[in-house]
Parts: sequence; C-alpha cells; structure tokens
Amino acid sequence: MKYRIRHSTRYIFAEAVSISHNLTWLQPRATPEQTPLYFDWQIDPTPTILQERRDIFDNRVHYFEILEPHRTLSVTSVNHVERHPKPLPKKADRPWEEVRSLLLQSRTPELLLAQQFLLASPLVRHNATLADYAALSFPPGRSFLAAIQDLMQRIHTDFTYLPQVTTISTPLEEIMEKRQGVCQDFAHIGIAALRSLGLAARYVSGYLETIPPPGQPRLTGVDASHAWFSTLLPDGGWIDLDPTNNLLPSSQHITIAWGRDYSDIPPLKGVVIGGGSHSSLQVEVDVARMHEEKTEANHSC
Repeated sequence: MKYRIRHSTRYIFAEAVSISHNLTWLQPRATPEQTPLYFDWQIDPTPTILQERRDIFDNRVHYFEILEPHRTLSVTSVNHVERHPKPLPKKADRPWEEVRSLLLQSRTPELLLAQQFLLASPLVRHNATLADYAALSFPPGRSFLAAIQDLMQRIHTDFTYLPQVTTISTPLEEIMEKRQGVCQDFAHIGIAALRSLGLAARYVSGYLETIPPPGQPRLTGVDASHAWFSTLLPDGGWIDLDPTNNLLPSSQHITIAWGRDYSDIPPLKGVVIGGGSHSSLQVEVDVARMHEEKTEANHSC
C-alpha cells in the first residue's frame, strides 16, 4: 500500500521573533514494514541554516535556524511511503517471564540496545499503580503475545478517547485517575505498564489513515499525527500495538520515528527569542492512498 502524507504546521506569534532554532521529526524511517519513496518540504521564512542528521535512535531529524525577524513560521512536509506489514512472529512466542529474563541477562547487540527502553524516561516514570495495572494482563506463565495484546485491549476498553482533557505534560498518575486522554497518553500508559514488569517498550510516532463512514466523501486535512507503542520479543522483533484503536498496526500505520517517549520525537520543537507572551498553532495532516482501496475506519488523534 502506497500513501502520500502532507503535514502542515503554522505558528503565529503575538510579536516578532528575532531568532528561532528548531528540530523536526517529519521524515519516515525505513523499516522492514515500510519503504520511504519521496520526501520534500517547505519552510517559511527560508532558514539561514538547514541540516539533517540521525538522532540517538537513528531517526532522521532536521535542524534549522531562522535569523530574520518573523511573526509566523510555517513548515510543510510531503512524504510518499509504501507499507508492507509482516505477520506476528508466533514461532518465537514464549512465556513473558522468559522474555524478561532474556532482556535482563542477554548480551546480544539487539537486546543490549533494547535495555535503554527498560528505563524510566522524562514522560514515563515507574510507579506502583501502573505495575498493578500491568500485572492483570501478565499472570504467571502466560505467553508474551497473549499478554501484550490483552494489555492493549484493556487500555482501549478502560480509557476514553477525549481530546483536550490532557496535555503532553499531564502526569501518568492523573491520566490513570481520569481514564481519559488521547493516543499519546494511551501509548505512555502501555509503555509504563510494560517497563514496570521489566519489559522493553518504546514510543512510536507516525500517521494513521482515517476512512470516512460509508457513503460520505473523504475530507482533506482532517487526519492527525498518531502514536502507539512497541515492545520487543527476542528472536521475533519489535511488535507494534495501537491501544487507541485496539489493533496491531498494519498497512494503514506509517511510522515516522521512535524513542523513549513523546519528548524524544515531537514533530516540531524549538526555541525562539521574542514572540511575545503567546502564540497560536495550526496543524493540518492529510494521509491519502496513492491507489484507492476499501478498508475499515480507524481513529487517529
């Protein structure tokens, strides 16, 4: 399946910004499940400095500086991506306790790299509430694949998707109490639950194709960035889980980047000098198939 993704971000500042320094995570990764085909973007005002590099997780990140006064900042990216998902690695499945032991004791390169995703991170801290919540999906001897899918389903059932009740800095304890939030919150809950048990979990940012109800036209610009989480099965690879939609990401999910949590890989972040006391933000995302086919509807956030 091939997709065209257009992501537009526009800041409007109350006063002129004299200098801005920015980082973006907008260019998709190449993975066994997807192949980037094309990338282009426009930045207004035109940057004085524009550089590309790889971050510590091997994501493609761009840095740019604008050294002229500006009241607005617009960043628009266009990606073409081909998705070719793979099935679950059922032959590698094993009891979840065995997975934990391998992660803690193995010295293979893959598992050593995965150990960074066992630790607490800026937005995902260990706490007893999440450990108790996770334990219900991981009774002794349960298979790893069955346990992680049960956790995903429980998050989907127990939490209500409701925008604007949380921000990216809302503590996990508050989200657990409210049982409300958006995709970033649900991904962080899943990550915290898995790490509390000694299992590796990482945050994945990307896009999800949304399909209109039957008989209604597809709207342009109403899709949004999406997030889910991923966990490692030794000898089986990383497995993505989307608790917002209670499904295993497949052909409709496009991966941009992954990290410990959202703070590692926001679509756009920066530092400005000036700008006044506030700014407004407008974001539009459009995910369109390059060859139309029928699929079921899903929810992006």
